[in-house]
Amino acid sequence: MSHNIYLYILVMAGVTYLIRMLPLALSRREITSPFIRSFLYYVPYACLAAMTFPAILSSTASVISALAGFGVALIAAYKEKSLLTVALLACGAVFIVERFL
Repeated sequence: MSHNIYLYILVMAGVTYLIRMLPLALSRREITSPFIRSFLYYVPYACLAAMTFPAILSSTASVISALAGFGVALIAAYKEKSLLTVALLACGAVFIVERFL
């Protein structure tokens, strides 16, 4: 079974490379469509949010404390606080809510 792991890694590397290489190889000129440009601009943020949000809900002892931390983080980020400040405020909010639950 261990000999197949190298094949799996090779296939995964090839697929990852193709996904990144094909758009560059197929598009020779600059993308001028405002819709496609905005779509490509927001895709990384949407993927990050889709991967992060479920982890936020399951990372604490209760969903209530997770939502409290998430809410505090959203408010702090909206007020353009630094990443460290947002993280510390969210952790503090989770800690305080966990103490009361």
